[in-house]
Amino acid sequence: MPQPLLVAGEPVAPDTELHFSEHFACPDCGVSLGELEPRNFSFNSPYGACPECTGLGTKTEFDAELIAPDRSLSIRQGALRPFVKRDGELTDWRLAMFEGVAKRLGFTVDTPLQELTPEQFHALMYGTKGNVTVEFRNRWGRTRYIDTEFEGVINILKRRYEETESEYIKQELEQFMATRPCPVCGGKRLKPESLAVTVGGKNIAEVTAMSIEEAARWFADLEAQLTPRERAIAERILKEVRTRLNFLLDVGLGYLTLDRAATTLSGGEAQRIRLATQIGSGLMGVLYVLDEPSIGLHQRDNQKLIHTLQRLRDLGNTVLVVEHDEETIRAADWVIDLGPGAGEHGGEVVVAGTVQEVINCPDSLTGQYLSGKRRIEVPAMRRPPHPERWLVLYGARANNLKNLTVRIPLGLFVCITGVSGSGKSTLIQETLFPRLMYHVYGARRIWGEHDHIDGLQFVDKVIDIDQSPIGRTPRSNPATYTGVFDPIRELFASTPEARARGYQPGRFSFNVKGGRCEACRGDGMIKIEMQFLPDVYVPCEVCKGLRYNRETLEVKFKDKTIADVLNMTVEEALAFFAPFPAIARKLQTLYDVGLDYIRLGQPAPTLSGGEAQRVKLATELSKRATGNTVYILDEPTTGLHFEDVRKLLGVLHRLVDAGNTVIVIEHNLDVIKTADWIIDLGPEGGDAGGYIVAEGTPEEVAACEASYTGQFLRAILK
Repeated sequence: MPQPLLVAGEPVAPDTELHFSEHFACPDCGVSLGELEPRNFSFNSPYGACPECTGLGTKTEFDAELIAPDRSLSIRQGALRPFVKRDGELTDWRLAMFEGVAKRLGFTVDTPLQELTPEQFHALMYGTKGNVTVEFRNRWGRTRYIDTEFEGVINILKRRYEETESEYIKQELEQFMATRPCPVCGGKRLKPESLAVTVGGKNIAEVTAMSIEEAARWFADLEAQLTPRERAIAERILKEVRTRLNFLLDVGLGYLTLDRAATTLSGGEAQRIRLATQIGSGLMGVLYVLDEPSIGLHQRDNQKLIHTLQRLRDLGNTVLVVEHDEETIRAADWVIDLGPGAGEHGGEVVVAGTVQEVINCPDSLTGQYLSGKRRIEVPAMRRPPHPERWLVLYGARANNLKNLTVRIPLGLFVCITGVSGSGKSTLIQETLFPRLMYHVYGARRIWGEHDHIDGLQFVDKVIDIDQSPIGRTPRSNPATYTGVFDPIRELFASTPEARARGYQPGRFSFNVKGGRCEACRGDGMIKIEMQFLPDVYVPCEVCKGLRYNRETLEVKFKDKTIADVLNMTVEEALAFFAPFPAIARKLQTLYDVGLDYIRLGQPAPTLSGGEAQRVKLATELSKRATGNTVYILDEPTTGLHFEDVRKLLGVLHRLVDAGNTVIVIEHNLDVIKTADWIIDLGPEGGDAGGYIVAEGTPEEVAACEASYTGQFLRAILK
């Protein structure tokens, strides 16, 4: 008996006429696909990219939540923030227009927005069908009635943004914009045709959304799902993919998703990805230079990184690592220790040799910390939390956070710990910090999804102290950033010579005309723009880098010109200005944070990330404490030596002693062991993270068997 004909699994009658296509075309709907090529699966190619978002996966659009953040207000009270003037009111025309719209939609401009129906609010944001009548009183007091189209608040802002040529207006309007997943591709970045192709039941977007760890497991199991023919085709490709994924796992990056944007990676993560690429190349006789590859890495994953570096060495390469991590230093074959101090006090090779030789060198600070002669001590007593002063964040569920309720004690030194990718930055930088910024300053930012937050009444100031530069041009320096330059200029203006000439403090500023050198406009350097290379700065030929004109430099205080003062180190300036408390107090804070060696006029771009961070901390220390400030620091020990970490901790504990709260995201055990309170996230990175594993004092976390941080903490608390 003949077998029935099946098409797509369905039986077809013998007399049915069937149409087939050689060009992947559907005869019914007319859709045609070209032959599948790799470019069909690339969001960087027009052949694969979603046409709506051009492969970005996101669209930046005006957001109703940012336009009307407080729905308890009415339009007259200023609920629609983009239309409110500086005095807090709307223009007469805008108010009249909204009165006409409100009348048409069935409410008034005095109705709180939260009382509007979803349809009314949607019409207010996106426009109404037909015209609205606007009753408007002109400048002569005559009432006019104008029939006009109302395109909606969002469309008005969109049109203004597209039509304006003013960068200032664009920046103002961008405050009310949010980046959201593309409504067409849902953030997957590809055309529907590309997403319709599946392997093992998953399309390419679903595979790249996996963490590296999940992807490694999926590709390992994939071969069993293929037919013998498919296996023969895919064998070499699968081997290559699995090998590369294993390299990424070896450098401790299993928690990253394959589609993670490069701009969101930390410096250490980006460096480790490049490192994994190099292992795969299998080259020999290469000199590899790595700058702090352990940044952002938990102790649990540190050993993986060290083994990877040793594998590169064993292939016949030289691996040169700039590092402060103790475990990495101890694993080195040869250590070159520079010092003995920083800046002016450094620049010499203190010792070069094996780890034991460094330990035996009495002049090496690094050796003293490795031998245990110097150490960061565990505090004899920890500050207890106040029973009523807590920040409680309910229902945090952004990214991989699992609907957490997080309790943060105020007035303490709090450490947020956990393996890489466990959700620390999501919790603090993406959820808590933007929420506090909105509460304190009314700053409009998108924050991570959560239910609500209690304890905001105990916070009146929030500061994020990161390692970003204090300025991007040579015009910015520690003296101007900390504010110590103002009293110094006033002091020079009070000298007899300055008063005789009629010089005001502004004469001693290199930012305004009068006292500065006009050839370089007070920069002390001339910028030469190189078309295809970074810009080059050369000293000004007129002032020889002194920034000021001849007349200004003729005014001296204690035989020093203003240019001489800017060239002093903090240590020299502190002795020079000791009789002047207003100046000495600010210089003392720079000295206390370990920046005694930097020059007052040192250009901001020449400061390291750690130095810039400590300049910011010194500025905060010199301000009058409110006692209700929350300081947030994300891995502040990046780039810091053991001795610098000790100085940094001294500063942070001073801030806490003044009644403030310091919240630090950190992997460094020397910082963690000095904390008053720890919140440990995990247990793993990516989807397997996002839970609170342990919370409490370091001793309580160390006693928790499930905490990886606790396991490493246990050893150093003994």
